[in-house]
Amino acid sequence: MKQEIFVYCIGTAGSGKSTLTACMQQWCQDRGLDAIIVNLDPGAENLPYEPDVDIRDWISLREVMEANKLGPNGAQVACADMIALNTEEVKTSINSFKADYILLDTPGQLELFVFREAGKFTVKFLSPEKSIICYLLDPMLAKTASGFVSQLLLAITTNMRMNQPQINILSKADLLSKKEQGLIQRWSGDPEEILEALYKEEPSMHRELSEQVLHLIKNVGGYTRLIPTSKKNFFGIEDIYTDIQHQFTG
Repeated sequence: MKQEIFVYCIGTAGSGKSTLTACMQQWCQDRGLDAIIVNLDPGAENLPYEPDVDIRDWISLREVMEANKLGPNGAQVACADMIALNTEEVKTSINSFKADYILLDTPGQLELFVFREAGKFTVKFLSPEKSIICYLLDPMLAKTASGFVSQLLLAITTNMRMNQPQINILSKADLLSKKEQGLIQRWSGDPEEILEALYKEEPSMHRELSEQVLHLIKNVGGYTRLIPTSKKNFFGIEDIYTDIQHQFTG
């Protein structure tokens, strides 16, 4: 019997969602695991994989722009809402594969999927019981204390909006030095260290506000294990797979 676990890759633009999706599928296939890819980005171009189910079969960003006289940003918003209107067709296509893992590559702009009701509706409609979020932290933004904290806040917001199990991932870790990776990992496990780093970076930063922000992150689970990944040798993919198994098979 197939597990049919839905894995959503979510993150800011350029965080590596499509690359991670492609790596996860290849890693699964190399180990005899049945995994398909669903592209949920109507404006996607030059994807590093061949999607098994593609929202562009039903929604065209260019057609929406031309039909509604919209610019690219307005059309992206319209397309994001239109995804919810095609969830029945997407679900039927997914079910025809009967795969163990359904890897969903979400729109490039995080806010189009996370902050609009269409994204939450899509997750609930496709599989309310067996869905998990892979939230990607961009390594270039995570190198500074303020950038790291800002991304943790976005990760918490995503978790709150989607209300699904979530794995936090440091994507494209090979772009960071060993020292930078080690520092980010320490920040992810020690609120006091990230707090001190914030003060060093911004001496004028309001101390009470900073402490309240870190307190919020700590209390709502922002300091969970951060998994570094890279497309080189599928680094970190096995750790993601293990976390998914722990979530759904105990």
